[in-house]
Amino acid sequence: MNARVAAILLVLLAVLGGGALLYYQQERARRPQNVATLGRTLLQDLRIADVASIRIVEPKSTLTVQRRDEGWTIAERDGFPADLARVREFVLKLAALKVGQSEPIGEKDRARLNLDASGTQVELGNAEGKPLASLTVGKKYWKREPESPEKTPADGRFVGVPADPKHVVLVSDPLAQASTRTADWIDRTSFQVEKVKTLEVRTPDGGGYRIERAADNADWRLEGMRPGEKVDTGRANAASYSLSLLELADVAPKDAANTGLDKPTLINATTLAGRAYAIKVGRLEGENYYVSFQASGQDEKPREKLLSQHVLLVPKAKLEDTLRKRAELLEKQQDTKK
Repeated sequence: MNARVAAILLVLLAVLGGGALLYYQQERARRPQNVATLGRTLLQDLRIADVASIRIVEPKSTLTVQRRDEGWTIAERDGFPADLARVREFVLKLAALKVGQSEPIGEKDRARLNLDASGTQVELGNAEGKPLASLTVGKKYWKREPESPEKTPADGRFVGVPADPKHVVLVSDPLAQASTRTADWIDRTSFQVEKVKTLEVRTPDGGGYRIERAADNADWRLEGMRPGEKVDTGRANAASYSLSLLELADVAPKDAANTGLDKPTLINATTLAGRAYAIKVGRLEGENYYVSFQASGQDEKPREKLLSQHVLLVPKAKLEDTLRKRAELLEKQQDTKK
């Protein structure tokens, strides 16, 4: 190789090397400055075993879920039990959150994404009340704008963390349970009246009915039956059996007003096992009735004792069969006239 060819090769290498360097610098400039954070665990220092409280604050309401000796409870519902599975699921989701995207954010964008005071604040603490982690949960995110955002599950959520207030983070979990709605957190197990022997329903206007049976498979008798009347067995069974399938929609606040329990519909039931239930059904609030009850008899159940200390909200659909009118418990008579 002569000197001239060697010199040309050196020039080409320099040009190619410079071009490669320029290309690398341009590509690096195009990449986000915080690319190193992508895929990183959002709450890196959070230890699940240390979490003993969850505090969620929205602009007009607060929910506090605390770990007590008897389990997880809701402070705003006078220590009513929280659903352990829901608590565990929420904490595990927070611990598993990863940064899907991270971008710089200004004050205007912070307000637009509800990452200011208009957002949902989530704070986790330990048994001594020491803060463990916190984040602000903002607007929901959809890959494609839905026609009905309220009904369409989100693909993710915009969140902010105090440790990095100049960036907004997108996570792939919609964090639907980041809510102060107690209905999303309570243990929904209700009291259940099983194997009813007698069932009496009395409405405030004096209406109602009373049915009874001697044994589990015996026929129902309806009080005050007239000649020609016959009990509709299916509806009588449904009226009694529905009381064994009750579930909670929510628990009312301790100071709840206008519940209608001052002038309730009264349901009195006894079971074949000898337990008695005095149930009050108040006003219909949306799709749920305000309900209170007292139980007595042998084999007192701890759950029933707890529930009797609260005003409950029970789905309307769970009480419809029991709250039928007397005439609806009778078989329809065939019209024999021609």
